[in-house]
This record gives sequence, structure tokens and C-alpha cells, in this order.
Amino acid sequence: MWRDRISGQSTPSSVNRAPSLPRRTSSQQPQGPYGSRPRTSSRASSTSLLVTPNESTTTLGGVSRDSNGLGLGQTSRQRPRPSNVTDPTEVLRGIIGDQPSVFDDSPASNAPIVKPPKLVEAIDFCDLSLEAFAAEGDPSQLSRDTKRIEVNARTVEQFEQEQGRFQDLHTAITGCEDVSKSVEQYLNDFQAELGAVSAEIETLQSRSTQLNAMLENRRNVERLLGPALEEISISPRTMRTIVEGPIDESWVRALNEIDARTSSIEAKASSSDGFKAIEDVRPLLADVKNKATERIRDYLVSQIRAMRSPNINSQIIQQQRLVKFKDLYTYLSKAHSTLAGEIAQAYVNTMRWYYTSNFTRYLQALEKIKVYPSDRNEVLGGDPSSHRSGNILPGGRAGSAAHDPFSLGRRIDIIRNSNQQALSSYLAEQDSSYHGIEVPFRNFNVALVDNVSAEYSFLTEFFSPFTFHEISRKVVEIFQPVFAMGQTLTKKLIENTTDSLGILICVRLNQHSAFELQRRKIPVAESYINGINMYLWPRFQVIMDLHGESLKRAGTNTGRSAVSALSLVGGDDLKHSSAPHFLTQRFGQLLHGILVLSSDAGDDEPVANSLARLRAEFDTLLTKLSRNGTDAKRRERFLFNNYSLIMTIISDTKGKLANEQRQHFDEMLKNCSKRS
Repeated sequence: MWRDRISGQSTPSSVNRAPSLPRRTSSQQPQGPYGSRPRTSSRASSTSLLVTPNESTTTLGGVSRDSNGLGLGQTSRQRPRPSNVTDPTEVLRGIIGDQPSVFDDSPASNAPIVKPPKLVEAIDFCDLSLEAFAAEGDPSQLSRDTKRIEVNARTVEQFEQEQGRFQDLHTAITGCEDVSKSVEQYLNDFQAELGAVSAEIETLQSRSTQLNAMLENRRNVERLLGPALEEISISPRTMRTIVEGPIDESWVRALNEIDARTSSIEAKASSSDGFKAIEDVRPLLADVKNKATERIRDYLVSQIRAMRSPNINSQIIQQQRLVKFKDLYTYLSKAHSTLAGEIAQAYVNTMRWYYTSNFTRYLQALEKIKVYPSDRNEVLGGDPSSHRSGNILPGGRAGSAAHDPFSLGRRIDIIRNSNQQALSSYLAEQDSSYHGIEVPFRNFNVALVDNVSAEYSFLTEFFSPFTFHEISRKVVEIFQPVFAMGQTLTKKLIENTTDSLGILICVRLNQHSAFELQRRKIPVAESYINGINMYLWPRFQVIMDLHGESLKRAGTNTGRSAVSALSLVGGDDLKHSSAPHFLTQRFGQLLHGILVLSSDAGDDEPVANSLARLRAEFDTLLTKLSRNGTDAKRRERFLFNNYSLIMTIISDTKGKLANEQRQHFDEMLKNCSKRS
């Protein structure tokens, strides 16, 4: 390169210096301080020149070559050098060092230029720099070169010593380079995968947008079709429960759901708003309806059959297995009214048998209760001697001592007792004491009222599709044999008795039963209550008439035997005594009992009329008895004492009828006082 620059800015002096440069041939090897230096090719020397630090980067233009590759020196010399360009000689001198100048202005310098035998490219620099090559003949330069060589040798020696470390560094660098390549590959793969993921995300975003649009459309459709489909659709769980599930609360809920769906579908099918889906659902609903009807029929028949089991309590089945699932019969009455009617009739027949058999056994137990025997002499005018001798109860006790038919005593407790429970069959059979006719009467009717109330309540609740009139007829049909039993028992208890107080107690018990049925709003036993009253009241009037007739017979009897029979003190006549007659004691106790039992009596009762007739007969008898006395004053005292005794006995009675009776006897006392 430097030859080109010289040729581009050449001067005559520079051309003449070219031959003075030492030339080494292949036969001559330069000898350095350390021996011979290896030679390289001329191309290598040229390359070393290119990489020297002093290489110029300036390219000289305007140099042309002929066909032989020679520079056109004539053209260069004719051209003036620019003023701003340094003299090439000075440049070369600065490169090769300060040498004795051979470039002077001597005449020899103007000699013509002789073409060197070989171009500059053929010079062998022996791997030396231009400065080293130029200074090879200078001792100082050789010394510097020697030092530089020594330094280089030491540098090479240090390099050889640290070669291992450099090798490790090279290996680490190589490993890092491999890691970098693997990281680069990983990053490239990651970038590719990231691109794929990004593409998938974009795909998912577009798919999500489509799904959101489809979902919104579906919601809009569901908002419109949902209510309509809900009205006609039935869940598979409900269908499975109806067909296979046990009959319990869940089954009843499923049945109610089926019923509601059926009603809705039938309403839509009959209207103009119906749609085709209804026609597809109706056959399925018909099958489910038939299956539900079949299962309800089987369940109700099994429960009715269970009531025919011995020693079964029907109320347990009614409350726990029938009333609890009362919707079953309601659905059956709508789905199959004929079958519902047959089920109801089967229940009526079963319960008719159930109550008939149970009340028959209960009546047999009540018949074992010992009732005071009836005696025709248990009237006011009866013979006390015959009464005492004839009415002897088993066990050796006298009937008059054990039971006074004219005294109420504690018999009123059976009415005032707040216990509404009937006597059990076991206790009735085990009771060995004697009772009045009101005890079996009361227990039978209490049991009857309780069972009628329970049955009527059950029928009203379970057979709700029936009207109240139909339910009442069914209850009467069920209890008709039991009502007949009650009437037979009442008739048996009262047909031969003269116990007027017992009859009146039965009347009051019957009235309490009527009040209790009214309180419970049970109208079905009204006919039975009225029928019992038709037995009791006439018999009570008959017994009151028997009392009056007995007093009349006692008053018409004359002679010594009649008077002695009616004498309280047992004397022959009343001449020596004005004490109250024993009939007054009987009449007062009977009157007291009737007034106590009639404290709340109404004006429509026959008690007042019967009592008025009996009282008139008693007044007549007392008047006849008072005439047996010889002294008028004694007769008045006798009447006064008898009426005073009656007033004392009935003094604690209350009610309208008691006030009337006290007023009457008070007037009789006043009349006796005036006459005396």
C-alpha cells in the first residue's frame, strides 16, 4: 500500500531512492540477535505491512497504470503538488527513522529514473515492520529490537505460564457461549410458543365472544320459554317418587306437584293459548295419574283392612296414617270419584263393625256393675216395713241402709265431677260395689260422645271433598248400632225403677252430653240425645205420678192400721204427738234432691208440673193427718212442724223452681201461724 502512496505523490528524488533499499532474496536470510528468522512469502510480507501501526489510511488518487503495471511518472511530475499536502519524503523519513539523507538536491538526483528489476511487492520484509526493517543496520535500532524481542519472549513465557487459566477462561467462555445458544434456543422456542399461546388466546377470545352471544340469546329464549315450560314440565325425580317411592311426606309433596301440573296443563289445553308441547305431555301425565291412583287405592285399602285387626286402636291409624296423608283422598276424589266413593263406603262399613264390636264388649263390662235393685215400695207412700225387709242386697246389708232412693246425698258428684273420662272395661268388671243407675248410663254415654266426636272430626278432615251433610249421614250410619245399644241400655235401666232422683240425674247427664256436643260442634248425635230424653222424661213423670198416687192411697186409707203405718213415732194415732211425720222427711229429701238437680232447669221442663202435683198430694195428706188430732192448736202445731222441716231441708237450694217451692211453703207456714 505504501508503494501506491509513494507512486501517487512521487518525486524524482524518491524514485532514485528505491534501488538503495536493501533487498533480500530467497537465498539470503537475515540474522537477528536470536538466530535466523524464518522467511515467509512476499504476500505475507505485504500483509504484515498492511497491519502495521504506521499504515496510512489515506488513499492517493490520480495514479494510473499502463498495461505493464508501471506508474505514469511523467504525468505525476508535470503536475504541481498541492500546498496542503506534506512532502512524501518527509512522510517516509518519519516512518523509517532519521537516516543519512540520500535525498538531496545533488545533480545525481536528477538522473533519469531506472525501472527496478522487481516491483516493491517483491521485497521480503521477513515478518518485520517497516521501522524494524529499515533500522536493521542501525545498532541502536538493533538494540531496541533486541529488547523488544526479549520483552516479547517474556510475554510469550508469561502467556505459556498463564495458558491454563486462559484455557479455563476459554472453556468458560465456550460454555457460556453454549449456554447462551441454549438460552437463545429456549427463548426462540418460548417466543414461538408464546406466539402460539397468543394465537390460542385470540381464538379463545373470539370463541368466548361467540359463547357470550349464544348465552345471552339462550337467556333471552329461556326468559320467554322458561315459565311456559315450567308449567308443563315434571322432574324425573318427582316421577320416580310417584312410581317407586314409599308413601310418606315426600310422596305427598310429589303428588301435589303432579296435581298442580295437571291442573295447569288442562287449563292451557282448554284455552286458546295452548301449544303443541302440551299434547306431548298429556299422555305421560295420564300414565302418572293412573299410577298414583292405583298406589293411593292400595294404601287406603291396607289401612282400612288394618282397622279390622283385633285389639287395634283405630285413632292411631286415623291420626298417624290417614289424616297425615289426607291429600291422598282429596287427589283420589278428583282423579277417580267412583273409586273414592267406594273407598269411603268401605271405611264406613269397617268403622261400623269396629264401633259395634267394641261398644258391645264395653256394654257387657258395664252390665257387670252392680246397680241397686228396684222395688215397687220405693215411693213416698210405700210401706217402710216391707221396704226394709224386701230390699236386702247381697252381702247381708239392708237396701235402706246402703241406698236411700229419696236422698240425693253424694250422687250429685257424678254431675259436678270435672273428669270427662269414661270408666274402662277392666275397672268396670273389677268393681264390686253398688251404684245407682246413673253410673252405667254416664260411662256409656261419655264413651259414646268421645268416639262420635273423634270420628266426626276425622271424617270432616280426611273426607274433605264431602259436604257436612254427607259426613253427618256417614257418621250416623257408622254409629247407628251403637245408638241402638245406648237406647237399649237406658230402657233397661229405667223401665222397672222408681228411682226418680236417678232418672233426673240421667236427664242432667244427657243434657250435659248435648251441651258438650254443641261445644265441640258435633251435630250428628242430636237425634240420639233427643231419643234418650224421650225415654227419661216420660219415665220421670211416671215415677212422680207413682209418688203422688202412693200419697193419695195413704190418705184414703182409714182405720187404725193405716195410721199406725204412717206414724213416725210408731204410736196408734197423732193425739199425743205433734212431731213431723216421717213422710215429711221423705218428701223433703226428695224435694231437695229434685230442686238441687233442677237449679238450672228451664221453664219447658216437666219437673215443675210433676212437682206441683206431688206437692198438692202431700199437702192433702198432711191436712188429713192433722185432722186426727183432738185439739186444733195441736193440729196447727203439727202442720207448722212439718212445713218447718221441709223449709229447713230445702233452705240451701237455688234456682227459679226452688224459689217457687220455698215461697209456697212459706205461705203455708204463715197460714199455720195465723190459725194458731
